[in-house]
Amino acid sequence: MTPRREMAAGENVPDEGGGEGASAGNGAPDGTRHDAERDRPEGDGELKIVGTMKWFDATRGFGFLVSDQVKGDVLVHFSVLKEHDRRSLPEGAVVECIVAQQERGLQARKVLSIDLSTAIVPDFARQSAAAERVDPAALLDEAGEFELVRVKWFNRLKGYGFLVRENGDAQDIFVHMETVRRGGLTDLVPEQPLRARMADGRKGPLAVEVTPV
Repeated sequence: MTPRREMAAGENVPDEGGGEGASAGNGAPDGTRHDAERDRPEGDGELKIVGTMKWFDATRGFGFLVSDQVKGDVLVHFSVLKEHDRRSLPEGAVVECIVAQQERGLQARKVLSIDLSTAIVPDFARQSAAAERVDPAALLDEAGEFELVRVKWFNRLKGYGFLVRENGDAQDIFVHMETVRRGGLTDLVPEQPLRARMADGRKGPLAVEVTPV
């Protein structure tokens, strides 16, 4: 059961039926959706809208979007994102969905489409695909000298994060949890200073060795 908490005016909370085991949609076995299903009439009290993500807390598994078509914020629970192979949405993403009135406000019951072209928060879950199949240890011979870097973002549970150079270069540097462990570290926190050796990954720089400063 998702704990209830007080929210700011205009925001509801996940209903008690929206837990981990909640259905994520009626997709076909291969994960696709038929046009007939997508265009089906909404049920009683349901409405198709287009809105923009206001925020999403990936740890708690829910967030809110806003739309000119309805009053107040619309709750988006991670369970309705599963058929899109997602557990969260970045701020600014445009979402087409079917919503219904619940006890404490509107809630998305089904997400029809997601447009990330207007997102204003980095979509780290998608950026990780650039390096997730690369073994950093295999690139040690190609890496440069140690450089001073700082942690931009890291999620130990997801097993990856990003660093940035201290010289002002804003380009993200992918770092995998295994690389962190080889450096004798168990976790990283934002703004933590490190020394790192980088090599070119498939779509950008990749940290292949890190050590504490």
